[in-house]
Amino acid sequence: MSILKIVFVIIGTLIGAGFASGQEIYIFFFSYGIKGIIGIIVSSSIIGLIIYKTLNLVKSNNCKDYKELLEVLIKNEKCRYILNVVVNVFILASFYIMIAGFGAYVQQEFNVNSVIGSGILAIICYIVFKSNIKGFVIINQILIPLIVLIVVFIGYKNLNGIDFSNINNYLLPKNNNWLISAILYSSYNSIMLVPVLISIKDLVKKKQHIKYISITVTLIVILLSSIIYLFLVRIDVDINNLQMPAVYVVNKISSSLKFVYGLIIIFSIFTTAISLGISFIKDVSKSDSSYDLIALIICCSSVLFSNIGFSNLVNFFYPILGGLGVLQIWKILLQKNIKTDITIGRKKLEKGYSND
Repeated sequence: MSILKIVFVIIGTLIGAGFASGQEIYIFFFSYGIKGIIGIIVSSSIIGLIIYKTLNLVKSNNCKDYKELLEVLIKNEKCRYILNVVVNVFILASFYIMIAGFGAYVQQEFNVNSVIGSGILAIICYIVFKSNIKGFVIINQILIPLIVLIVVFIGYKNLNGIDFSNINNYLLPKNNNWLISAILYSSYNSIMLVPVLISIKDLVKKKQHIKYISITVTLIVILLSSIIYLFLVRIDVDINNLQMPAVYVVNKISSSLKFVYGLIIIFSIFTTAISLGISFIKDVSKSDSSYDLIALIICCSSVLFSNIGFSNLVNFFYPILGGLGVLQIWKILLQKNIKTDITIGRKKLEKGYSND
């Protein structure tokens, strides 16, 4: 049961507004034609490896936060500090993207000002942040299985109307660096995912479970990404004019399913926003009082960014996140799962306190 808890939290972090809306799959995979399917498999496998290596590293070294993991990965103190600041900035930016995504969905589907929609989600996030990690895990346990089942069901319905021979007809004028795009996708996800993995490390009761967690997440990500990819094949308008291309396609499949998929968008945005927000707050806050204050500040400020536009934020920030994450992937995958000076030093310090 603990394995499923962790899988649900990880999936909840990965399938946010950009994923469920179809924007991520369009940017990183669909625009490369049939090669995008191969890219989905490659990127999902890299994500699985990152999960496996990160959980092993944080368990072996008993890393309590992202700063301590960086001490394992990077020896230069200035580099660690800069990377930690930059990663926190982009985690916060990704949180803002989730809030903006909710506002964009509310505006597109209900013709309600995006600021109102963003404000509603910001308030809900603040309430959950107050419950800390416990409420976060419970929410993912409930919502993620529901999301997976509904997406698979709609994906099955979609198969009836797809002409697979036409997939490459949707290839956009773009260079052929599909492999680089796949690596960038996995690397930007690692920026958001690694701090979350550290926050849930105590849920991993046995180290041998890490392998099963990694494999399960990889297979689910491949499945869901492929379904969203096949949604986009049915688009018959300029996809660049759609904030939520997947919603457009689901409406074509069945207007009655549009509302159901709308719930998927909302749930996906919500679970990812919670994951990102908690990761940022836990890393930045120094006390319980500062935790509450930072939670309030990021929730209030997130509403201001909703005016920029969801698709604009995704197109600007996600490729930058991808480039930044390459360094982190490289360091994590090459790092051996051995205890470092952090663990040894902490144990000596604790032993010294106990002798006193």
